Amino acid sequence: MDLTNKEIFSYLNEEISAFDEAGRTGKIVKVGDGIAIVSGLETAMANELLLFPNDIYGIALNLEENCVGAVLMGPDTNIKEGDEVYRTGRIVEVPVGDALLGRVVNALGQPIDGGPAIETEKTRPVERVAPGVMTRRSVYQPLMTGLKAIDAMIPIGKGQRELIIGDRQTGKTAIAVDTILNQKDKNVLCVYVAIGQKASTVTQIVERLKEHDAMKYTVVVAATASELSSLQYIAPYAGCAIGEEWMEQGKDVLIVYDDLSKHAVAYRTMSLLLRRPPGREAFPGDVFYLHSRLLERAAKLNDDLGGGSLTALPIIETQAGDISAYIPTNVISITDGQIFLQTELFNAGIRPAVDTGLSVSRVGGSAQTKAMKSVSGSLKLELAQYNEMLSFAQFGSDLDPATKATLAHGARLTELLKQPQYSPMTLSEQYLSLFAAKFGYLKDIPVGEVLDFESFLHDFFHKDHASIMEKIEKKGVVDDELKGDITKAMDECLHAYQNRKDD
Repeated sequence: MDLTNKEIFSYLNEEISAFDEAGRTGKIVKVGDGIAIVSGLETAMANELLLFPNDIYGIALNLEENCVGAVLMGPDTNIKEGDEVYRTGRIVEVPVGDALLGRVVNALGQPIDGGPAIETEKTRPVERVAPGVMTRRSVYQPLMTGLKAIDAMIPIGKGQRELIIGDRQTGKTAIAVDTILNQKDKNVLCVYVAIGQKASTVTQIVERLKEHDAMKYTVVVAATASELSSLQYIAPYAGCAIGEEWMEQGKDVLIVYDDLSKHAVAYRTMSLLLRRPPGREAFPGDVFYLHSRLLERAAKLNDDLGGGSLTALPIIETQAGDISAYIPTNVISITDGQIFLQTELFNAGIRPAVDTGLSVSRVGGSAQTKAMKSVSGSLKLELAQYNEMLSFAQFGSDLDPATKATLAHGARLTELLKQPQYSPMTLSEQYLSLFAAKFGYLKDIPVGEVLDFESFLHDFFHKDHASIMEKIEKKGVVDDELKGDITKAMDECLHAYQNRKDD
């Protein structure tokens, strides 16, 4: 049989196409609990989108010799064994760009806020290798939270990963939301990722952000408690991809993962259903990699790459304050510090309930402004001395004057660091409050009136000495001349406050 070269080429092409088609279509062997085992997808890629019947997508997670284990991203009620499954050739991706600002989207980047469809020209894979060491720059710019207790003692820098950790109902989300509110007019875009939260809670947060006009620079990615584990699993990666797009454009981005405890639980659910071997506390062996590959993507890029940054605030919920449990220790070891919130402090009315002894920021000190450093340097030590003396003072009634002075100062400091929710402060306001504490302007103010005096102090400076506040904000440094002006104005303020009280 004589065949021309053209016929041979055509025949081989048909055979290759048929062979390739064989790897593109598979059959469901087993389905249930949001998991499908599919045979025949020999050429499937890790994290590839698979098309199931009824236009339901799945993600190929387990690539085994004879089959593929996939998690479904929709209900499995009308999917049965023997149904055909198709490869899409696409890795899980989300739309990115400025069109997402002000919107609430699901883990696939689809709008769920009842607004119009999101028109974007670009998509990004949700998974991506973190920037390398040579592409990064050391953290050196402050990212202000607007909370005195944090900006003074546990400062956060742009590109840092700072963990917020504590039991439930201790104000973890409140700190994250306040930080988002404080980015108004500071050229920082925000991404809030809600994982496993109640839909009503997410709605409240969105309403609060709208109320403070913060949605215009924020995108909310929500995978609520009622949604499938697969969507809760990809939500933080989707949020990170949205933020990375802006970071690579040279912009500063803040991303909040609320919370990664529920993310780990969603991953455990999927993994155990996919028959991955459980290890410690029934989590699969790669649960550390789950969070490390997410949080390592936070970075401050060098100037050659535009100098953009992605600052991550992951949240972890502890059980009875146990920070030595599996998931908390994992995330503590991945991040650059932690803000630890204590139930006892919260119940005692000290809010934010930051435990200054267990909280630390390993790299944020180099990002703190010189002005803030000058008034907050000894703050942690003073609070530690106060707390230690307080426990001893309960046993004895006769205290020497030095101990009494330390206790009085510590009580006023503790009171001063209290701050109501949704009221972040500017750098100048925080500086003035801490200046008053450091240089003894609070010593004659009764403890119960410290916050009243602080409010009076801010109003007084805004009204009569706005130029001083402007200089602190602009320079971030307080020289001797400015310090002299502040001292003079502070004396006037204290005098005016006492006169007001006497009247």
